[in-house]
Amino acid sequence: MENITTFAITVFTAFFAITNPISNMTVFVSLTQGADKQTKNEINKKANIIAFIIVTVFILLGKYIFELFNISIPAFKITGGILIFFIGFDMLQSKQSNVKSLNDVHIDEDIAVSPLAIPILAGPGTIVTAMNFVSNAAPLQMFLVIAIFGSMSLITYFTFKLSDFIVKLVGHNVISVIGKIMGLIIAIIGTGMIIQGIKISFDLIAS
Repeated sequence: MENITTFAITVFTAFFAITNPISNMTVFVSLTQGADKQTKNEINKKANIIAFIIVTVFILLGKYIFELFNISIPAFKITGGILIFFIGFDMLQSKQSNVKSLNDVHIDEDIAVSPLAIPILAGPGTIVTAMNFVSNAAPLQMFLVIAIFGSMSLITYFTFKLSDFIVKLVGHNVISVIGKIMGLIIAIIGTGMIIQGIKISFDLIAS
């Protein structure tokens, strides 16, 4: 039970850092600026549902994807770790992709699919993180990962729903600091994945 609890806490921390609902909330506010409350709510709901479906598909079919493309677990952990490390590093440097700085998007529910669901909520980092946790996992662990990401989707939904109030309450500076802290956590998670992949490659731990 202790191992399952530790695993669940680790997964939640990783998902919270990589999806970063507080930081992404400012993206949502920017993309939906000028939209009425109902439109914002529809975009919010659609984006989170689509993101959850995408990540769940990768969680359930991750092993088959590995087999189809002959991807080894160590190679995936090392490559994924490098990718996640650089995502965290960019966050620490306050760099954002062009997708996250859009300010000329027409208010249309299509933005719920792109760029909100893909790649902001269910981007490469989120997918890699999810697949890393289930690459060699038991069914119970896979269920936990899906459930935890589902809870993260709910947290993101309510964060976006209260976005205008939260931004006014805490201010952009506090949100920026939180983003940097999340970036540090993501970089550490990425480094851990690289180390784990190297250890498995050289049979230093059981795979």
